Amino acid sequence: MRKKILATDLLPGMYLLELCGSWINHPFWRTSFTLNDPADIKRILDSGITEVWIDIAKGLDVRNAPSPKPAPPQSPAKPVPPPKVLAAKSVSMSEELTRATQICNTSRKAMVSMFREARMGKAISAEAAGALVEEISSSVMRNPGALISLARLKTADDYTYMHSVAVCALMVSLSRQLDLDEQATREAGMAGLLHDLGKAAMPMDVLNKPGRLTDEEFRIIKNHPSEGHRMLVEGQSASEIVLDVCLHHHEKVDGSGYPDKLTGDQISLYAKMGAVCDVYDAITSNRPYKKGWDPAESIRKMTEWCNGHFDERVFQAFIKSVGIYPIGSLVRLSSGRLAVLSRSSVLEKIVGRENAAQWGIQDLDALWAS
Repeated sequence: MRKKILATDLLPGMYLLELCGSWINHPFWRTSFTLNDPADIKRILDSGITEVWIDIAKGLDVRNAPSPKPAPPQSPAKPVPPPKVLAAKSVSMSEELTRATQICNTSRKAMVSMFREARMGKAISAEAAGALVEEISSSVMRNPGALISLARLKTADDYTYMHSVAVCALMVSLSRQLDLDEQATREAGMAGLLHDLGKAAMPMDVLNKPGRLTDEEFRIIKNHPSEGHRMLVEGQSASEIVLDVCLHHHEKVDGSGYPDKLTGDQISLYAKMGAVCDVYDAITSNRPYKKGWDPAESIRKMTEWCNGHFDERVFQAFIKSVGIYPIGSLVRLSSGRLAVLSRSSVLEKIVGRENAAQWGIQDLDALWAS
């Protein structure tokens, strides 16, 4: 039975059904679970949430405290359908940046929580991550450049978590370019968010090594798709699309990928999408052992790899979704001046990309992100 109570009345052993308030304020990646750790209750109170829904059929009831506004038994709550993300109204880059910054900050905390639980052996429910995917998707629909660009600005410590957020956003944007329907777009976003879950099972010293991996370490890391697939199967809520992308986002069309060395049409559309989005965010991100390439340089490099690595149709759609000169690219304008793109459109004509290193620019991202 559902019951609405004050957050201050929460106790260990209660089954948390829903947090009242904006998702942006929620301290968890999912909202339905048994409260076993008092620290989780403190996180709810610290987030400013004042009321919650509990299920007294699955956990403890309130002790010595009346429940405000209990749910009327004669009118049980009906499931609320997910928001129609494809109907989001487009807004300018500047309008979306503030919201996208909040989403990135909250998403990072959510992914840290998810990976922590995965490392502890807890089952991960794809369905429970739905609110996170919806927020990311809605931001991309309003203005794809804002969140995709911000998610790329990650520290080495944040890489594993924010990489998942970035790939989710890129998958949604690519789905739009491929004219996939609303449900398929949502599935693609979920697949992007969970594609690297298996890294939670990897040794931390290997995962965060500040240098090139040895052959043995690389063999270990190559197990992460299979480990992620296993975790999602155990969670019993991931769709076939999500499972497929998790297992096969490192396959290449020439058969040189892993874990199954699939080729061409053996690789699903969604896994081909995941491969492109995964590589783009990886090579544009700063890592402990390598500074990320700027977005335009990354697109150029990926074009060189396309024949053996990526599906041609998917890759061309990806270029259209992010642009030949994505936000953060150093370019030369028709006036002869250099510019770092901070929005998806510029008044002057772009005549080509420039190499930041040749101009002695150490932190290209700081120039547009500021």
